[in-house]
Amino acid sequence: MSDSRTRILDAAEELFAETGYDGTSTARIAEVAEVPKGLVFHYFPQKMDVLLTLVDERTAIEDLTEFEHPAQAPDSDADPAGALRRVAARLPLRASPRMRRILFREADTHRSVRERLGRLNRELVRLASRALEAALPGSRGDTARLEIAAATFATVLLYHENLYHLTGDRIDPDAVADLLTQALT
Repeated sequence: MSDSRTRILDAAEELFAETGYDGTSTARIAEVAEVPKGLVFHYFPQKMDVLLTLVDERTAIEDLTEFEHPAQAPDSDADPAGALRRVAARLPLRASPRMRRILFREADTHRSVRERLGRLNRELVRLASRALEAALPGSRGDTARLEIAAATFATVLLYHENLYHLTGDRIDPDAVADLLTQALT
């Protein structure tokens, strides 16, 4: 990736987090990135492309292929709470408080960001479900309960990120993982 492109995205992340997408001009992004304004448009034809690229590139979930094929998971006999903790530890929103702020602020007004948040939720549910299947091999016939537990866990993780952004309060995902898995076992 180009150094200039990275500087543009870094500047946009900083500015969108501070003043919001609508409150940030492309001229200001170029100024903070220390690049000509035309270079912003070279990489991103419209300002919305900057936002969408930020959201897509900086909210991708880390590689969790260990959960893709539950029977092949490295810790398939591990405790289910530990499996959920591994999913929570890789939640991308923890990596950047700015991106978390952008996601939850801009989801209200920009459909594309709201859709990305929905995809993120579905990814988390899928991965949490796979993690639980791997850790609870005898429960494969109980798909509905695993899906509900996975959806609950994903909801709590995303709610926690939003709550932390708004108030600074924290929810302990480990405690939630313990509570959910106690109900499953």
